[in-house]
Amino acid sequence: MTEAASRLPAFYDAVPPIVMHDLLAELLGAAEGGVLRYTYADAVRLAGHSCPTVAGAWLMTRKALGHLYPAGLPRRGALQVALRQALDEGVSGVLASVAGLVTGAASEGGFKGLAGQHGRRDLLRFGVPMRGEMRFTRIDTGAAIELAHNGQAVPRPAALRTLMPQALAPGADAATRQAFGQAWQDWVRLLLIEHADDPALIVQLA
Repeated sequence: MTEAASRLPAFYDAVPPIVMHDLLAELLGAAEGGVLRYTYADAVRLAGHSCPTVAGAWLMTRKALGHLYPAGLPRRGALQVALRQALDEGVSGVLASVAGLVTGAASEGGFKGLAGQHGRRDLLRFGVPMRGEMRFTRIDTGAAIELAHNGQAVPRPAALRTLMPQALAPGADAATRQAFGQAWQDWVRLLLIEHADDPALIVQLA
Protein backbone atom coordinates (compact mmCIF):
# COMPACT_ATOMS: atom_id res chain seq x y z
CA MET A 1 0.00 0.00 0.00
CA THR A 2 1.35 3.41 -0.92
CA GLU A 3 1.44 6.36 1.44
CA ALA A 4 -1.13 8.18 -0.69
CA ALA A 5 -3.51 5.23 -0.55
CA SER A 6 -3.62 5.32 3.27
CA ARG A 7 -3.97 9.10 3.70
CA LEU A 8 -7.06 10.25 5.60
CA PRO A 9 -8.60 13.72 5.90
CA ALA A 10 -6.50 15.90 8.21
CA PHE A 11 -9.42 16.88 10.46
CA TYR A 12 -9.69 13.32 11.77
CA ASP A 13 -6.61 14.07 13.88
CA ALA A 14 -8.45 16.96 15.54
CA VAL A 15 -11.23 14.70 16.83
CA PRO A 16 -10.46 13.89 20.50
CA PRO A 17 -9.61 10.19 20.98
CA ILE A 18 -11.43 7.91 23.39
CA VAL A 19 -9.14 6.18 25.89
CA MET A 20 -10.28 2.97 27.59
CA HIS A 21 -8.96 0.60 30.23
CA ASP A 22 -9.34 -3.03 29.17
CA LEU A 23 -8.53 -5.60 31.85
CA LEU A 24 -8.36 -8.39 29.27
CA ALA A 25 -5.80 -6.48 27.20
CA GLU A 26 -3.81 -5.90 30.39
CA LEU A 27 -4.01 -9.55 31.46
CA LEU A 28 -2.86 -10.84 28.08
CA GLY A 29 -0.12 -8.24 27.68
CA ALA A 30 -1.76 -6.70 24.63
CA ALA A 31 -1.49 -3.13 25.93
CA GLU A 32 0.63 -1.71 28.73
CA GLY A 33 -1.58 -1.12 31.73
CA GLY A 34 -4.54 -2.22 29.64
CA VAL A 35 -4.85 1.27 28.18
CA LEU A 36 -6.30 1.37 24.67
CA ARG A 37 -6.60 4.60 22.67
CA TYR A 38 -9.25 4.73 19.96
CA THR A 39 -9.45 7.45 17.32
CA TYR A 40 -12.12 8.48 14.87
CA ALA A 41 -9.84 7.14 12.16
CA ASP A 42 -10.16 3.70 13.80
CA ALA A 43 -13.94 3.94 13.48
CA VAL A 44 -13.58 4.94 9.82
CA ARG A 45 -11.29 1.99 9.13
CA LEU A 46 -13.78 -0.34 10.80
CA ALA A 47 -16.79 1.02 8.90
CA GLY A 48 -14.90 1.56 5.67
CA HIS A 49 -16.35 5.04 5.33
CA SER A 50 -16.96 8.32 7.17
CA CYS A 51 -20.48 9.72 7.28
CA PRO A 52 -22.89 11.45 9.67
CA THR A 53 -23.96 8.06 11.06
CA VAL A 54 -20.39 7.00 11.88
CA ALA A 55 -19.78 10.44 13.38
CA GLY A 56 -23.01 10.24 15.37
CA ALA A 57 -22.11 6.82 16.73
CA TRP A 58 -18.68 8.13 17.75
CA LEU A 59 -20.14 11.17 19.50
CA MET A 60 -22.87 9.18 21.27
CA THR A 61 -20.30 6.69 22.53
CA ARG A 62 -17.99 9.47 23.71
CA LYS A 63 -20.82 11.28 25.52
CA ALA A 64 -22.03 8.08 27.16
CA LEU A 65 -18.60 7.19 28.48
CA GLY A 66 -18.00 10.69 29.82
CA HIS A 67 -21.33 10.54 31.64
CA LEU A 68 -20.91 7.03 33.07
CA TYR A 69 -17.26 7.45 34.05
CA PRO A 70 -16.87 11.06 35.23
CA ALA A 71 -13.56 10.20 36.91
CA GLY A 72 -10.95 7.76 35.64
CA LEU A 73 -10.82 5.77 32.44
CA PRO A 74 -13.95 3.99 31.19
CA ARG A 75 -13.77 0.22 31.56
CA ARG A 76 -13.82 -1.60 28.23
CA GLY A 77 -15.71 -4.90 28.39
CA ALA A 78 -17.79 -3.74 31.34
CA LEU A 79 -20.62 -2.04 29.46
CA GLN A 80 -23.81 -3.27 27.90
CA VAL A 81 -24.88 -1.47 24.72
CA ALA A 82 -28.50 -1.72 23.58
CA LEU A 83 -30.04 -0.39 20.37
CA ARG A 84 -33.70 0.34 19.69
CA GLN A 85 -33.62 -0.92 16.12
CA ALA A 86 -33.23 -4.54 15.06
CA LEU A 87 -29.85 -5.56 13.66
CA ASP A 88 -31.11 -5.47 10.06
CA GLU A 89 -33.03 -2.23 10.46
CA GLY A 90 -31.89 1.25 9.48
CA VAL A 91 -28.34 2.14 10.51
CA SER A 92 -28.21 0.00 13.64
CA GLY A 93 -25.36 -2.13 12.28
CA VAL A 94 -23.13 0.91 11.80
CA LEU A 95 -23.99 2.36 15.21
CA ALA A 96 -23.32 -0.98 16.88
CA SER A 97 -20.01 -1.50 15.10
CA VAL A 98 -18.59 1.81 16.28
CA ALA A 99 -19.90 1.48 19.83
CA GLY A 100 -18.70 -2.12 19.98
CA LEU A 101 -15.23 -1.18 18.79
CA VAL A 102 -14.77 1.25 21.65
CA THR A 103 -16.66 -0.46 24.48
CA GLY A 104 -15.88 -4.07 23.59
CA ALA A 105 -19.58 -4.99 23.70
CA ALA A 106 -20.36 -7.85 21.31
CA SER A 107 -23.39 -9.92 20.32
CA GLU A 108 -23.66 -13.72 20.45
CA GLY A 109 -20.50 -14.12 18.39
CA GLY A 110 -18.33 -12.21 20.84
CA PHE A 111 -15.53 -13.42 23.11
CA LYS A 112 -16.92 -15.78 25.76
CA GLY A 113 -14.25 -15.04 28.37
CA LEU A 114 -11.53 -16.76 30.36
CA ALA A 115 -12.41 -18.73 33.48
CA GLY A 116 -15.71 -16.92 33.70
CA GLN A 117 -14.12 -13.48 33.38
CA HIS A 118 -13.74 -10.82 30.70
CA GLY A 119 -16.60 -12.08 28.52
CA ARG A 120 -17.97 -9.70 25.89
CA ARG A 121 -20.61 -11.99 24.41
CA ASP A 122 -24.23 -10.78 24.59
CA LEU A 123 -23.26 -7.31 25.79
CA LEU A 124 -24.55 -5.87 22.50
CA ARG A 125 -28.31 -6.16 22.02
CA PHE A 126 -30.75 -5.07 19.35
CA GLY A 127 -34.48 -4.38 19.25
CA VAL A 128 -34.63 -3.11 22.83
CA PRO A 129 -37.59 -0.77 23.52
CA MET A 130 -36.43 2.75 24.39
CA ARG A 131 -37.03 6.38 23.48
CA GLY A 132 -33.51 6.94 22.16
CA GLU A 133 -31.35 5.09 19.68
CA MET A 134 -28.78 3.63 22.06
CA ARG A 135 -28.52 2.86 25.75
CA PHE A 136 -25.18 2.35 27.50
CA THR A 137 -25.23 0.62 30.89
CA ARG A 138 -22.40 -0.02 33.36
CA ILE A 139 -22.53 -3.65 34.41
CA ASP A 140 -20.95 -2.96 37.81
CA THR A 141 -23.26 -0.17 38.98
CA GLY A 142 -26.28 -0.36 36.68
CA ALA A 143 -25.90 3.32 35.82
CA ALA A 144 -27.21 4.01 32.32
CA ILE A 145 -27.61 6.73 29.73
CA GLU A 146 -29.89 6.78 26.70
CA LEU A 147 -28.98 8.84 23.65
CA ALA A 148 -30.04 9.71 20.13
CA HIS A 149 -28.38 11.70 17.38
CA ASN A 150 -30.29 14.28 15.40
CA GLY A 151 -28.56 14.76 12.07
CA GLN A 152 -31.01 17.52 11.14
CA ALA A 153 -29.36 19.74 13.76
CA VAL A 154 -26.49 20.29 11.32
CA PRO A 155 -27.95 20.62 7.81
CA ARG A 156 -25.92 19.20 4.96
CA PRO A 157 -23.95 21.73 2.90
CA ALA A 158 -25.99 23.08 -0.01
CA ALA A 159 -23.37 21.91 -2.50
CA LEU A 160 -24.11 18.29 -1.66
CA ARG A 161 -27.59 18.49 -3.13
CA THR A 162 -26.09 19.15 -6.53
CA LEU A 163 -22.92 17.09 -6.22
CA MET A 164 -24.45 13.85 -4.91
CA PRO A 165 -26.56 12.95 -7.97
CA GLN A 166 -23.74 14.06 -10.24
CA ALA A 167 -21.16 11.92 -8.42
CA LEU A 168 -23.47 8.89 -8.37
CA ALA A 169 -24.40 9.15 -12.03
CA PRO A 170 -22.92 6.55 -14.40
CA GLY A 171 -19.81 7.92 -16.01
CA ALA A 172 -19.19 10.63 -13.40
CA ASP A 173 -15.66 11.97 -13.82
CA ALA A 174 -12.97 11.93 -11.14
CA ALA A 175 -13.18 15.67 -10.50
CA THR A 176 -16.91 15.47 -9.75
CA ARG A 177 -16.47 12.49 -7.42
CA GLN A 178 -13.61 14.22 -5.63
CA ALA A 179 -15.63 17.42 -5.16
CA PHE A 180 -18.50 15.39 -3.73
CA GLY A 181 -16.20 13.53 -1.32
CA GLN A 182 -14.67 16.77 -0.09
CA ALA A 183 -18.08 18.35 0.48
CA TRP A 184 -19.28 15.20 2.24
CA GLN A 185 -16.31 15.15 4.60
CA ASP A 186 -16.75 18.85 5.30
CA TRP A 187 -20.23 17.98 6.58
CA VAL A 188 -18.72 15.29 8.81
CA ARG A 189 -16.13 17.81 10.02
CA LEU A 190 -18.90 20.19 11.08
CA LEU A 191 -20.46 17.42 13.16
CA LEU A 192 -17.27 16.20 14.81
CA ILE A 193 -15.43 19.47 15.35
CA GLU A 194 -17.86 22.36 15.49
CA HIS A 195 -20.91 20.55 16.91
CA ALA A 196 -19.33 17.77 18.96
CA ASP A 197 -20.88 19.07 22.21
CA ASP A 198 -24.08 20.40 20.69
CA PRO A 199 -27.01 19.05 22.76
CA ALA A 200 -29.25 19.48 19.71
CA LEU A 201 -27.07 16.99 17.80
CA ILE A 202 -26.44 14.40 20.52
CA VAL A 203 -29.61 14.27 22.60
CA GLN A 204 -29.68 12.73 26.07
CA LEU A 205 -33.07 11.15 26.76
CA ALA A 206 -32.48 9.32 30.03
